[in-house]
Amino acid sequence: MTIDILDRTFEPFISREDLEARVGELAMSITSDYEGRCPLFLVVLNGAFLFASELVKRIPLSCQMSFIRLASYSGTSSTGQVRQILGLDGDLAGRDIIIIEDIVDTGLTMQSLLDQLQQLGPSSIELAVLLHKPEALKTPISMRYLGFEIENKFVVGYGLDYEGIGRNLDALYVSK
Repeated sequence: MTIDILDRTFEPFISREDLEARVGELAMSITSDYEGRCPLFLVVLNGAFLFASELVKRIPLSCQMSFIRLASYSGTSSTGQVRQILGLDGDLAGRDIIIIEDIVDTGLTMQSLLDQLQQLGPSSIELAVLLHKPEALKTPISMRYLGFEIENKFVVGYGLDYEGIGRNLDALYVSK
């Protein structure tokens, strides 16, 4: 079944069932890797909120969550440089941080974020990423917890949007 959002038509890409299964696998890996520790999950808004919600509620560890928003745009295009991390508060020194992100394509914004966070002295920083577009990658990024590698296509649903619409879809759809 296709869906229309504004001027685009999208077709099913990754089902709700496949998303739930993969998120469960990622949660088990994080639980195993961080047993006995209290990681801080940094959720990148807006796109990662559904992925983060589904992931973290399946992790039975003591943990903390913080929500950040990255400012990296000039007009309608990304500069690839994070100018500001909005919402980050608290001391990160000595903390185990897991950044939860919806999608990594070029990797430029994520690398800038990683560089800035590293200067704050955390014990470790790892990435939990729902989607990765290897064809679009311009800088190497280590993603310890990766949901799916996809082609360089435009997707919506499960937190990702087109012009602010489609985040609420419980599956992923790809532009036709």
